[in-house]
Amino acid sequence: MTEVSRDRPPHTGSELADLSGIGTQLAARLKALGLVREIDLLLHQPLRYEDRTRLTRLDRIRPGELVQVEGRIAHSEIRRARKRMLIAVLADDHGQILLRFFHFFPSQQKLLSAGNRVRCYGEVRFGREGFELIHPQCQHIDDRGRPALPTRLSPIYPTTAGLAQYRLGRLIADALARAASEQWPLPDPLGAWKDFPDLLNALVEMHQPSPDADLAALIDGHHPAIRRLAIEELLAHHLALARVNQARERQRASRLKDKNQLRKRLLKGLPFKPTAAQTRVSAEIAADLAAERPMRRLLQGDVGSGKTLVAALAMLTAVGAGRQAALVAPTEILAEQHYRTFSDWFEPLGIEPVWLAGKVKGKARTAVLKALAEGAPVAIGTHALFQSGVSFSDLALVVVDEQHRFGVHQRLALADKGRQGEHLPHQLVMTATPIPRTLAMTAYAGLDVSIIDELPPGRQPVTTVVMGEDKRERLIERIRVALKDGRQAYWVCPLIAESEQLEAEAAETTSETLKAQLPDFRIGLIHGRMKPAEKQEVMSEFVSGRIRLLVATTVIEVGVDVPNASLMIIENAERLGLSQLHQLRGRVGRGSDQSACVLLYKPPLGEIAKARLEVMRSTTDGFVIAEKDLELRGPGEVLGTRQTGMLRFRIADLARDADCFDQVKELAGRIDRPGADVLIERWIGPAEAFVEV
Repeated sequence: MTEVSRDRPPHTGSELADLSGIGTQLAARLKALGLVREIDLLLHQPLRYEDRTRLTRLDRIRPGELVQVEGRIAHSEIRRARKRMLIAVLADDHGQILLRFFHFFPSQQKLLSAGNRVRCYGEVRFGREGFELIHPQCQHIDDRGRPALPTRLSPIYPTTAGLAQYRLGRLIADALARAASEQWPLPDPLGAWKDFPDLLNALVEMHQPSPDADLAALIDGHHPAIRRLAIEELLAHHLALARVNQARERQRASRLKDKNQLRKRLLKGLPFKPTAAQTRVSAEIAADLAAERPMRRLLQGDVGSGKTLVAALAMLTAVGAGRQAALVAPTEILAEQHYRTFSDWFEPLGIEPVWLAGKVKGKARTAVLKALAEGAPVAIGTHALFQSGVSFSDLALVVVDEQHRFGVHQRLALADKGRQGEHLPHQLVMTATPIPRTLAMTAYAGLDVSIIDELPPGRQPVTTVVMGEDKRERLIERIRVALKDGRQAYWVCPLIAESEQLEAEAAETTSETLKAQLPDFRIGLIHGRMKPAEKQEVMSEFVSGRIRLLVATTVIEVGVDVPNASLMIIENAERLGLSQLHQLRGRVGRGSDQSACVLLYKPPLGEIAKARLEVMRSTTDGFVIAEKDLELRGPGEVLGTRQTGMLRFRIADLARDADCFDQVKELAGRIDRPGADVLIERWIGPAEAFVEV
């Protein structure tokens, strides 16, 4: 091991890239898992555990059991049937078992040569030739010295392509041994309290549990060791957020007031009246913008609740104050839809929005960059607005739509374009994915929250039907009638192309099938692998009504607005989460016609899938759905914690550990400044700078 990096506190260990034996490629794979420092290895929670502490005699194995067996290879051959496979017979003094490999390397063939002694681990199955292990893990046993069996359970970790489980496990075990031997100081501001172990013992129990440990409790997070670590992690985030909020009190922003009455003029020209919720939320935002403290507000609103108008009014406040405003959306389809909407609203006011996306090239891009640098009042675009070559003359407000789709570094990059000394731009982030109160309090604790909790008048509730795929033909006839009546429909598939691993209909295959079944109507196809220009062309054809049925993957989940589309079919609905199903359902019901959403499923359904589909059938309330989604799937799925920029929890589960929040607040009052520094650096590290976003 090398010495600890000088630019890091010693209690976080070395940078992994600095350790001997870790090259550039391995360091990159570790970084993909969020493992950059030695402490990150210790906080990498196992998925499950294997018991390799004992051997099972071959006359005592049973189908379905995970076993470790040892013996000699009595016979080995490459069998050529429909598929080429490696077959070996392992025998001990009590019986024998078949080892079967459908994919193998020359090294495995050599390992399983007749006469070699091997130790194998795998699940026992009963096939036509008796008991067998399919692709077991095998290790050579030297007759001169058998390796001792481990005395603790073996952890299995989340890993990534190119990083073997054994290599990752060895790195974590080495880091744990170094911490246990006190070669690497691991301060413990909390220590052991109540019925919880201290930090080191909790880490040992998580990574190397004893054979008699309660595995169910370790995996589901109710073991004292896991609870101890979860509470420390929640405490670290609580302390970091408190610091961020203190820092925000010292930040400054320009006071923005609409001196030109642009908001009033826009509202006067609209063919509809804003809802009471839109009016209330707009007033909250206007008050923020008029203050010297930078606005950091999360705007939640269910699908179709009118967040776009609220964003427009906020942007007009900035423009009316003589400043610039920018709105960024995650896809070109959604960004271009915003551009058309804002152009329709703003051009009568003498404001021409500027549009920037990846497809804007050459002279057009040069002209846009020049306009922004010279003070164009409104910019609409995609992540292209974040790029280093884009500069604003006086950016005072940043609006981020579907904020969970963006990384924190991207959002900071755009905000930095409006930084003027100590003055920061105001930020409004919007989401149509309702966030349960428990998560909003913790994961968005650095933001003020506004909620649009009503839909515009005239919106028809969407009827939701749950239907087995055996009724597909009846459904096709229903679609035929709807299309003949002039309506449009979506058919959503989870996959782009056929997959041997997943039993799901692919969008491409479904499109061809529907074209044959509905030859009188034009059917379009859109998915994420298409080029942006191709997707935009298909969407334009659908919006215009020339395409009557659109077959799509979940690429259409966010933001597409086609009022004439009144029927949504979601294939393999049992595979999608509640929030995603709710987002997709929100693509219909945007006009005056009665709309319907059909959730097609493939039986048999598991208990969670049944509960999920029943929730969709029984309610259209996004917040009820979000709470149920949290209960069924946990915060990692609801918030998408693999997405950079969210508060990523390594051990804690906001739903499972909600009963710990009072303890966390109590502990926060007992931790001194040095102890808080230790906890924040350990669990959040450099990410502390981004917690407020």
